[in-house]
Amino acid sequence: MCELDETFFQRDAIAVARELIGASLLFQGIGGTIVETEAYRPDDPASHSFSGMSERNKSMFGPAGRAYVYRSYGLHWCFNLVCSSSSAVLIRALEPKVGIDVMQVRRKQSSIRLLCSGPGRLCEALAITREQDGLPLTKIPFVIKHEKKIADVCVGNRIGISKAVHQPWRFGLKDSAFLSKKF
Repeated sequence: MCELDETFFQRDAIAVARELIGASLLFQGIGGTIVETEAYRPDDPASHSFSGMSERNKSMFGPAGRAYVYRSYGLHWCFNLVCSSSSAVLIRALEPKVGIDVMQVRRKQSSIRLLCSGPGRLCEALAITREQDGLPLTKIPFVIKHEKKIADVCVGNRIGISKAVHQPWRFGLKDSAFLSKKF
């Protein structure tokens, strides 16, 4: 595995979202394998950058390779990786690998399958909040490493949104039990 640098993120979000499947994501030493992502482009009505910069989404307009963390429906934090041209990749699910006991306490959940299967669950398990918004993804407290081999990826329409749902920009690890929703 090799650690990702800024150039990995300085590309179209669709390519980044697909290639992140099978990568390892750790935050403060806790995390696992990325098994589900979604891509959002600036010309996409479902993207937070579509209507221009605001206080909430200003990290999307900064350099690629930064975190964009926002509150969804006032309930859950969602963790995104900023890519080129105000685009981003939402990390939808992880297969927990490191720090499972800590994640179980944070989530008050014993089922390993349910620890990080969804963006809100993932953020709660990893303790990612708005405090990480704008932080570089290529430095501690984040570690993202990419597998040299290509993962077997499923492609489908995005979920949990009301605009541009027809876009096949949701990617998942084939046959993973840790997806937020089956393809």
